[in-house]
Amino acid sequence: MNLPEPGMLLIAEPFLRDPNFSRSVILLCEHKEEGSFGLLLNRPYHQTLEDLIPECEGLDYAISDGGPVQRDTLHFIHQYPERIPGGSELRDGMYWGGDFELAVRLLKQGIIHADRIRFFIGYSGWTQGQLASEVEEKSWLVTPGSRKLVFARAQIETWKESLRDMGGEYEILVNFPIDPSMN
Repeated sequence: MNLPEPGMLLIAEPFLRDPNFSRSVILLCEHKEEGSFGLLLNRPYHQTLEDLIPECEGLDYAISDGGPVQRDTLHFIHQYPERIPGGSELRDGMYWGGDFELAVRLLKQGIIHADRIRFFIGYSGWTQGQLASEVEEKSWLVTPGSRKLVFARAQIETWKESLRDMGGEYEILVNFPIDPSMN
């Protein structure tokens, strides 16, 4: 079993009942003794970047719902460490955060591209020991993150694709019904 660390994906097991995380995939950005922080990858948000931030006028970029915590915060991940300083490296050339104003300016100038940066409103968080306990209870499958999954355009398929990438017994989970009693 993989242990949680930044850059790993947390894949909800098929029968996780929490409506905030049903069939979700979370990119873990921070995992420390005092708690953990991650961003939901497969839940689109109903507004765009320009809808939320007046300074982003002209940037009609999709935003994802990062999770149920602090819905008044905006976070981003990207693949531009040489252009957007201040980010934390997660893995596989993926970075969390950095100079937001510079990122917006570079997007407006067409220097960086929307397929290599993602924005999230809110985040998913766990208190001390909570994530480790949930992983031990098998609420989450833990696997290394990849740019292919993290920056996928078809977000709705991320849960299934992440299980397919794990292969073997995990591929079977792709076809499990959301509610087995309805089968």
